[in-house]
Amino acid sequence: MRSQTHAFLRTEPGAILPPPKNSRGMVAWMRLHLFSGVVSTLLTLFAVYCLARAIPFLIQFLLVDAVWSAADGAPCRAGTAGACWAFVGQKLPFFTYGFYPAAERWRVNLDMAIGAVLIFWLLWPNAPRKSVAVIIFFIAFPLITFVLLRGGLGSGLLVIGTNLWGGIFISLIVSLVGIVFSLPIGVVLALGRRSRLPMVRFLSVTFIEFVRGVPFITVLFMAQFLLPLFMPDPSYANSFDHLLRVLIGTVLFAAAYMAEEIRGGLQAMPKGQFEGAMALGLGYGQMMRLIILPQALTLVIPGIVNNFIGLFKDTTLVAVVGIYDFLATVDAQIKDPVWTGPYISTTGYLFAAMFYFIFCFGMSRYSQFMERRLAAGRSH
Repeated sequence: MRSQTHAFLRTEPGAILPPPKNSRGMVAWMRLHLFSGVVSTLLTLFAVYCLARAIPFLIQFLLVDAVWSAADGAPCRAGTAGACWAFVGQKLPFFTYGFYPAAERWRVNLDMAIGAVLIFWLLWPNAPRKSVAVIIFFIAFPLITFVLLRGGLGSGLLVIGTNLWGGIFISLIVSLVGIVFSLPIGVVLALGRRSRLPMVRFLSVTFIEFVRGVPFITVLFMAQFLLPLFMPDPSYANSFDHLLRVLIGTVLFAAAYMAEEIRGGLQAMPKGQFEGAMALGLGYGQMMRLIILPQALTLVIPGIVNNFIGLFKDTTLVAVVGIYDFLATVDAQIKDPVWTGPYISTTGYLFAAMFYFIFCFGMSRYSQFMERRLAAGRSH
């Protein structure tokens, strides 16, 4: 009996078999995300039906029947014409620079190229000498931008007032300034709201709640008309640059929302982190800078990026106070009588939508990449 039993026992490990085909690859992903249940299957089939109806029409309208080259809107007014991309091509310089003089647009191009290199340097995870990039970006680059775009100050460049700035580059300036400076101010406000000093906490709470309680347009109007009244000499009120007023209002508005996101991260930190830092003999500043804030900011990356995306899209509202942003240039040019046509406005707004989508989607994907990278670092 024992010999028969031993005959059925394996004495060597068997070959490792691959997992079933329906549990790996694209098939497994589709079963998990698209056909995991009755409701999921019905929604997937409905989405496929909608795409099957929409995609052929979009291809026909955006590509096949589109007008790609024209000197005016006559070809775009034809009965079979689709999207008028010739309109975008002809108006692209105005969409990009606004009323900035054509002979001086190289200054805008140079400034945007420098900014792109610095941002890539800062966002590249394994970039060398990031401390140098931080100093250049936060200290030198704003001065370079001001001198390049405005001119004067002994640079030998023609002075160009901010009333001529516009288009894509002004939208990038407003959003970039808001994003860069709202984060540190938001950190200060979040720490102030949690401060044990009553006056610091009262001022922080008052500012945050007041700003978050009013629309962005209201903040812009206040920055445009009330901010100059706080200058030491009222005679300088009219000379206070209009774009600078908008930038200050944008930063303060974004900082209030950023403060609440960061406060949520601080409250989510385990109490043991604070106790451990104090046990090591670290002061308040060292504890926050070295231990608490890095972890808290990591926890709220999705919220911070969501605020950045919202701020980038909200920059379109600066047009109500006279700043000629990208969307304002599109609005102005679709009224050009030379380019009248049934799909001129549709094409212009589609181009604007693609511009905002590319930037917002890029920020979203980068934040997800950093979340995965930081999560992997914590797991090790």
